[in-house]
Amino acid sequence: MSAKFTPKETIRVIEKDGLLREVMAMKSRGMRLSQACASYKDGKYELSYSFADDETMDYETLRVVCGLADRIPSIHDFYSCASFYENEMRELFGVKIELIEPDYHNKLYRIKAETPFLPEDAKAEQKKQEQEISLSGADSDLDRAQAEADEKLASGKKEEK
Repeated sequence: MSAKFTPKETIRVIEKDGLLREVMAMKSRGMRLSQACASYKDGKYELSYSFADDETMDYETLRVVCGLADRIPSIHDFYSCASFYENEMRELFGVKIELIEPDYHNKLYRIKAETPFLPEDAKAEQKKQEQEISLSGADSDLDRAQAEADEKLASGKKEEK
């Protein structure tokens, strides 16, 4: 009788500040990004980044639970395919993912509704949280970095013409 093959499946909840470190560790282990998604639950986002080991068939998911106005770094530098997942999370749920490359500026899908998967009461709460952060000045460095990236992209398009 042959041995039963049972790959490991794990979900680890991590802090948003540890996301890039953990993703870099996945990359160094040779793990493949198989999916990334967002969901809205109990007034917060749950962002799941799932990685597969094609040799052992193990599957590991990193889950970040964060506030509606929290800024999340892009993992594009480690996995270029992540930009599609990240654009989708931002466009459908309103997740504040920073420095996505390429950034489709909410034009990945041809939809009229803004953040259609985020309930209306959550949209109001998100705006309230953003205002609180803005008043505290806590996000000025990230805003500056995003503006520089947008400016760089715009100047590159002008040079192409």
